[in-house]
Amino acid sequence: MESLTDETPAEVPQEESTTSAAHDTSGAPPVHIGIIMDGNGRWATARNMPRTKGHQAGIEAVKRVILAAADEGVRYVSLYSFSTENWKRAPTEVEFLMQLVARNLRDQYDFYRDNRIRLYHSGDLSGLPKAVRKEIAAVTGDTRQYDGITVNIAVNYGGRNEIVRAFNRYLKANLDKPLQSEHELREYLDLPEFPDPDLIVRSGGHRRISNFLLWQSAYSELYFSEKLWPDWEGADLVAAIADYKARKRNYGGTK
Repeated sequence: MESLTDETPAEVPQEESTTSAAHDTSGAPPVHIGIIMDGNGRWATARNMPRTKGHQAGIEAVKRVILAAADEGVRYVSLYSFSTENWKRAPTEVEFLMQLVARNLRDQYDFYRDNRIRLYHSGDLSGLPKAVRKEIAAVTGDTRQYDGITVNIAVNYGGRNEIVRAFNRYLKANLDKPLQSEHELREYLDLPEFPDPDLIVRSGGHRRISNFLLWQSAYSELYFSEKLWPDWEGADLVAAIADYKARKRNYGGTK
C-alpha cells in the first residue's frame, strides 16, 4: 500500500512472479485475480432504484466473491473500486461513493477479521477525502497481521496515473539516473511485491479493462461476464477460474 505521504511502499508478502515463460500454470488456480466490478448503476436502474442502491448491493457481491476466491486457493484479489475517471460522475454520486468506501472499510471489519483477510490500497491517496484516507490507514494497519487472502482495494486508481506516480517516485529516489530496465520502475508501483494478476475478470458485459492495472496486466488472461456485478455469486468466480484453468499461458512463447 502506498503510504499517506506517498513515499514508501508498505511491506507485502513475497510471491514469485507469475509472468515467466518457463512457468506452466495450466490447471492451477490463479494466484492473483483483478476484478472490474461493473454494472452497479445499471442493476439499480433496471429495478427502478437509485444508483446508490446498486453500489450498496455490490458490497454484498464483493464479500461472496472474496470468500469464493479464498476457497479456490486464490492468494490475492484486486478490486477496482473507484477509478480516477469516476470523479466525472454526478457530484452527488461521487459523494455517496466516498462515504460508502469509508463506511464499508469501517463496518466490514468483523468480516475481515473472521476470514483473516489482509487489506491493502492502491491508487492516489492525495486526491481522496481525509475521512477515506483515515479509514484506509486504519483498516490496512489493523489487518496487517492476518494470514488469509490478501485484498487490494483500488480507490482513486488509474493505471496510467500509477505509472506516472511510479516514475516520479523513481526520479525522486534516483535523481537523473536513467532507467536500465522495466524491473527498476516496477519497484516504485503502488504494490510492487504483489504478483502480476494472472486473470482479469470484468462483470457487466463490456469488454475492456478501463485503465486497470495497465503495467501489471501485460500477460493477464481476460474473462468477461454479461452478469451485472450485484448479481454475482461465488459460483460466477468459480466459473471464471475454471475457464482460466483450461487455458495455456505462453507469455509470448510458443510452448
